[in-house]
Amino acid sequence: MKDNYLKVQSVMSEVGKVVVGQDKMIMRLLMGLFTNGHILLEGVPGLAKTLTVNTLANVLRLNFNRIQFTPDLLPSDVIGTMIYNQKKSSFEVKKGPVFSNIVLADEINRSPAKVQSALLESMQERQVTIGDDTFKLDTPFLVLATQNPIDQEGTYPLPEAQRDRFMMKLNIDYPSQEEELKIMQRMTDLNFKGKVKTILSKKDITSIKNSINDITLSESVEKYIVQIIFASRDPSSVNLDEIKEYISFGASPRASINLSLAGKANAFMNNRDYVTPDDIKEVAQDVLNHRIILNFEAEADGISSSEIISQILEKVEVNS
Repeated sequence: MKDNYLKVQSVMSEVGKVVVGQDKMIMRLLMGLFTNGHILLEGVPGLAKTLTVNTLANVLRLNFNRIQFTPDLLPSDVIGTMIYNQKKSSFEVKKGPVFSNIVLADEINRSPAKVQSALLESMQERQVTIGDDTFKLDTPFLVLATQNPIDQEGTYPLPEAQRDRFMMKLNIDYPSQEEELKIMQRMTDLNFKGKVKTILSKKDITSIKNSINDITLSESVEKYIVQIIFASRDPSSVNLDEIKEYISFGASPRASINLSLAGKANAFMNNRDYVTPDDIKEVAQDVLNHRIILNFEAEADGISSSEIISQILEKVEVNS
């Protein structure tokens, strides 16, 4: 396990040669890759979301495709379509850009729901159906989607079923003054090439996945996870009646699965072979913030899903 941990630290260091700051984002992207979990990145333009994903793909030397989501994009532009071959007088499959190891769905909320939904099968079943044929996707397969905040012009909110398929949603914030100064200095250097070397092979990624899978998740921590998820559906179960009126829908069963996987990955990132309640607390916001659906009353009172999660984490206790 220690060797794999050191390799991951080398990956983060290599990505850091191009991307300034954003250590949390880089770590979460790696956690998604090693646990088969897709990641949704939300933030205003210019925060290095696309640059980070592109650089990470280069460091891992995985097949990488970028799909620029626009209002006129069609589902066939994502998954592929049947085309007619005049020489053979028959239809044949032309695979779309989703057939890759890492797929960047750039500004995913710039396209309507029918295009966003084209990714549903690939994200869940890791396969794509075109016509009468079904094609398995390569391993590893990871969708990294970026989006601008929903309240900006020309965007389409992601359907709940689409959001739930993302393991984590990361809210990307502005860099600090020191980081922004370094970004400015680096990106205004016309001789800066941003080249990185390959750190991990596909075999290494499989080995890291196995290391994370072997991390111990005790029964008490498992019950702690389930209690958190149930509290998001029924806050009164943990004496949080005051927030119950704000929640339309709590987290789905996918949330408990992803929270346990993220907890294991977080333990690995901290070079531990067991999960603690603090691991769960550390990843809970990113795993749950897009899964708790609030109503209009919450919006009117200025209540966010982040606040709801924080109150739940304060109330739910670990039973030994």
